Amino acid sequence: MSMNSRKGIGHNASATPLKAPPASGKLNAILSLDDFEPLARRRLPGPLFGYIAGGCERNNSLEANRICFLTYGFKPHVLRDVSRRTTRTRIFGTEYAAPVGIAPMGMSALMAYRGDVVLASAAAELGVPMIMSGASLTRLEEIAQVAPDTWFQAYISGDQDKIDALVERIAAAGFKTLVITVDTQVLPSRENNIRAGFSTPLRPTFRLAWEVIKHPRWAAGTFGKTLVHSGIPHFENSYAGRGEPIISRTVERDFSNREHLSWRHLERVRKRWRGNLVVKGIVQATDAKACVDLGAEGIIVSNHGGRQLDGTVPSIEVLPEICREVGDAAVVMIDGGIRRGTDVVKAIALGAKFVFVGRPFLYAAVVGGESGVCRAIELLSTEVHRTMGMLGVNSLDELNANFLQRCWSAPSYGHARLAP
Repeated sequence: MSMNSRKGIGHNASATPLKAPPASGKLNAILSLDDFEPLARRRLPGPLFGYIAGGCERNNSLEANRICFLTYGFKPHVLRDVSRRTTRTRIFGTEYAAPVGIAPMGMSALMAYRGDVVLASAAAELGVPMIMSGASLTRLEEIAQVAPDTWFQAYISGDQDKIDALVERIAAAGFKTLVITVDTQVLPSRENNIRAGFSTPLRPTFRLAWEVIKHPRWAAGTFGKTLVHSGIPHFENSYAGRGEPIISRTVERDFSNREHLSWRHLERVRKRWRGNLVVKGIVQATDAKACVDLGAEGIIVSNHGGRQLDGTVPSIEVLPEICREVGDAAVVMIDGGIRRGTDVVKAIALGAKFVFVGRPFLYAAVVGGESGVCRAIELLSTEVHRTMGMLGVNSLDELNANFLQRCWSAPSYGHARLAP
């Protein structure tokens, strides 16, 4: 089904950007994605906010993802009629309202009540894709019913029978696009989680209890409601069957048996999966080419939001090389560090067909539920629309590297500086 039948998307090209349903005064006061973060920090217990916000080790890759967007400056064209500009984008045969989607984020339902449902519903409402995480606490079948155009992201184990069973379950639920994340063979050092008081499994501690007491809105509105309606949350989609509860001592085992994964396991998925196959976590051009040769229709250039190997290059740095290697053989997408519409446009000018954003949309869900996420999508898409007008383009296909110039360098994380 084409997404142009969704609300907020007309059938004729227009200078009107995507519009969210009317929001409350509190949400209307939010003017950018960055505004959601401090509000979410106040709403969430410290350990939960730390889990979302942190990367790994020194957070070098986390910070570099954002800083590297600052190193590109725009070279706009002027005196061009941009009254017909549109942010619509077509990938995998589906037209989306904007080239922006919601990246997969684990345990979203622990941060916002029914967080996976909230994110998927908002994305469907405004005509953009959402990728459901394999580390989610909501059954994938429920999301498929609420938002049938949602994509599903899976972490595959090294057990081929389990791979087959999971792929069959995803297909039976009706998902059409499967995203396989491939950069998690070894568990990272999440020092920030430990320092913030967050652990997997989630362990009751005095510190956590005190944080819950200090945040009664989250305690009652998210955790309390979840316990009443669903009981202790479980990892619902790691395998074909139900996974462990988040407080189980053995829960980490479900996410650690991946050291012997190889290309043959991805090939196994390709043989079993009949829909669109996207591979996420690629930063090497040769790996991107291998994915295409294996039959993947899409690549997401990603360093896992800086949450895996600290020091991994920022996604935007390797995007042009990967686009050159892949060409038109697959849809190249990107995530990592994208916070403004200008970031989206830079990524597209460097070759990406689509971008995904994670943390800010989850903060929006924490702050305002589905309305908050709709507001966030609207803000970002409006910024893209505005930037296109200032650059002098009517279509995203007109963007290329000639609109950009590398004029800053960022050798030290934290501050971009003029290049010598």
